[in-house]
Amino acid sequence: MSLARVHNFSISLDGYGTGEGLSRDEPFGHAGERLHEWMFATRFWHDMVGRPGGSAGLDDAFARRFTPGIGAEIMGAGKFGYPGWHKDPEWKGWWGPNPPFHTPTFVLTHHTRPSIEMEGGTTFHFLDTSPAEALEKAREAADGQDVRIGGGPGVVRDFLAARLIDHMHVVVAPILLGRGVRLWDGLEDLEKDYEIEAVSSPSGVTHVTFTRAGV
Repeated sequence: MSLARVHNFSISLDGYGTGEGLSRDEPFGHAGERLHEWMFATRFWHDMVGRPGGSAGLDDAFARRFTPGIGAEIMGAGKFGYPGWHKDPEWKGWWGPNPPFHTPTFVLTHHTRPSIEMEGGTTFHFLDTSPAEALEKAREAADGQDVRIGGGPGVVRDFLAARLIDHMHVVVAPILLGRGVRLWDGLEDLEKDYEIEAVSSPSGVTHVTFTRAGV
């Protein structure tokens, strides 16, 4: 069976995966871009946005694991759009006409709408269902490849609580947010299910990988 994977998911030292006060102008609220500065500096990111340069070290090596072997993505409503996006029938996500997913992408939301086919192979499908049922649909669409659980923190937490994540890459950024949405709440003893490795980067972040025993 294909794996459910999380990649490049950044949290603060106090465990927040996004800040408070999310809006159309501030997708991560008061956190701004601070959680993801490590990734924006990599060659992986520069290649993705069509810019030259970028670092080619440890952060880049981890960031590049985002794509290989992925056949579908699942994300939450908060990753797809700003609070209230469902009231705008023209909203098609943050990423312009050619989103970076290039696979079937399933958005978990209580406000479903018809699927949206984008450039580059991304088609957004909108589901109001449980994590297990969403993963089943995504695996069908992935055609034998793995499924990426893309966030935000509430969605990743729900999939972890349901014991559905096989591999997870969390990046701990050296900042304190103090408020927002935390990743780890309610997941006591989660570490018992995984083999865990941590690697510190010269950029100041720590890459922590969780791999389910036997995977």
